[in-house]
Amino acid sequence: MKFMKLGSKPDSFQSDKDRRRFVVASDLATDVVVNVGDVKFYLHKFPLLSKSARLQKLIAATIDEEADDEIRIPDIPGGPPAFEICAKFCYGMTVTLNAYNVVAVRCAAEYLEMYESIESGNLVYKIEVFLTSSVLRAWKDSIIVLKTTRSFYPWSEDVKIDVRCLESIALKAAMDPARVDWSYTYNRRKLLPPNNGVPRDWWVEDLAELSIDLFKRVISTIRRKVGVRPEVIGEAIEVYAAKRIPGCMIKTNDDDDDDCDVEEHGSLLETLVSLLPCKKQSVSCGFLIKLLESSVSLDCGEEERKELSRRIGEKLEEANVPDLLIRAPEGCETVYDTDIVETLVDEFVTQTQTRDELDCSDINQGNGFVSDSSKANVAKLIDGYLAEIARMEPNLSPSKFITIAEKVSNFPRSSHDGIYRAIDMFLKQHPGITKSEKKSICRLMDCRKLSPEACAHAVQNERLPLRVVVQILFFEQVRAACPTTKPSLPPSGSHGSSRTTTEEECDSVTATEETTTTTTTRDKTSSSEKTKAKGVVMSRMFSKLWTGKDRDGVRDVSSSDTSESPGSATTVDDKSTPSTRRRRSSS
Repeated sequence: MKFMKLGSKPDSFQSDKDRRRFVVASDLATDVVVNVGDVKFYLHKFPLLSKSARLQKLIAATIDEEADDEIRIPDIPGGPPAFEICAKFCYGMTVTLNAYNVVAVRCAAEYLEMYESIESGNLVYKIEVFLTSSVLRAWKDSIIVLKTTRSFYPWSEDVKIDVRCLESIALKAAMDPARVDWSYTYNRRKLLPPNNGVPRDWWVEDLAELSIDLFKRVISTIRRKVGVRPEVIGEAIEVYAAKRIPGCMIKTNDDDDDDCDVEEHGSLLETLVSLLPCKKQSVSCGFLIKLLESSVSLDCGEEERKELSRRIGEKLEEANVPDLLIRAPEGCETVYDTDIVETLVDEFVTQTQTRDELDCSDINQGNGFVSDSSKANVAKLIDGYLAEIARMEPNLSPSKFITIAEKVSNFPRSSHDGIYRAIDMFLKQHPGITKSEKKSICRLMDCRKLSPEACAHAVQNERLPLRVVVQILFFEQVRAACPTTKPSLPPSGSHGSSRTTTEEECDSVTATEETTTTTTTRDKTSSSEKTKAKGVVMSRMFSKLWTGKDRDGVRDVSSSDTSESPGSATTVDDKSTPSTRRRRSSS
């Protein structure tokens, strides 16, 4: 820390225990008393009159009024400590200025009018030299001085200390990191360059110590400088938010102090939202979702929530499943807030539709490809979210599950294993749903797009309706018979985008299978061979349906955890159930 010593005489100020009374130890009796608040200074007129124009006026007024030699200056900036330094300077005693007291003394000297016009080398001039040549050239000293200016408004603003500090800090933040040769606080390694040099965001942790109003002014000043990337400004906002509202995002009781904290942190969050850079990649999607969750808990304005939802919708594909597990406000029926997730998906769908409507020139630049890739990622994200929320949310209704899933039903997917896993988990955790609700949920899945592992798991899954299992086996048989032909559903109406078969479709499975088998073997077999092939396929189809489900009275069922889904499916032995017996008898 920079400092400057003024004066050469020893300190001869003496005070009582409570520091309520200061007396200058001298052979000459004091002839003036200066009241600063509730502290009295017994001083001599001459040293004061030679340095301060304001004290000249005040002392002259007491003489004209023939009053006692006592003057009062209750409103001096910095109070008794600042006046003490100014008085010692008048006597030529040694005083030390540093980043912590320089603002108070500078404002007090301005109040006392200690200018060059009164005496050459006066206090105002010396402080300005110290600020310009030392304090404002040091990174941490500039931040300390800026923090202390808050206590001395409007004096610090009148002498432009705050503006000069802002400019100094912004210039250093915009500087090439290779030129940084001063100390700074850095406890992270997020943007550390490979050569262990100075990171681009070296300054963000030091600025997190500022109050929100000063932080806003600093960030606004930095954004006007050339050379500061939006990603670094976004990082500064994220670090500040993590430091300022770590445990205050959710209101836990109704105490007055807590109400005040909620209001304060809500205002802080609204300010941070207004500071977010416009660039899409300036902040992470996870951070934006945390801000949105906090804005709900802190009762922030509707505009801030809409802005956050819009920005999240721009990059929802970058989110992770844990990001979407947002706690519902107190008093809600559900543990997790599924409405927010539904809103975010709606925002993403709206924005992708807008991107899809771009003109040809924009599409040629690759926007169409990015949109398809984003849709695929969001579909995978929502599939994972539905599987997780189905496991963790006991009050999740089938209608809400279907509503969220249908919003991404038309998005491209390489397979439907993810939505199958979500459906399986929902059926497992919500066994009390009706048969019609179960059918509606299963229609979300396209059996033709299940992987072999998922199919193997599904045919042994007792939670699925029998028609779904039959349909999966049918498509497996068609795929085995015609490896190069994509299985197709019979031409009948269905729910959504050709998901699970309706009852009429299941009734037509046998006819479709016969047609497919006959077409496949037309040029290779005789009429008798065609009949034989058909019989083999039908035999295999129903053999697969019951194999593993009923073997010596023992049936394989899927395990009770999420790991039972394709990719990590396990089986455990269980006794035959009534549903098994009904299926066996129906065969």
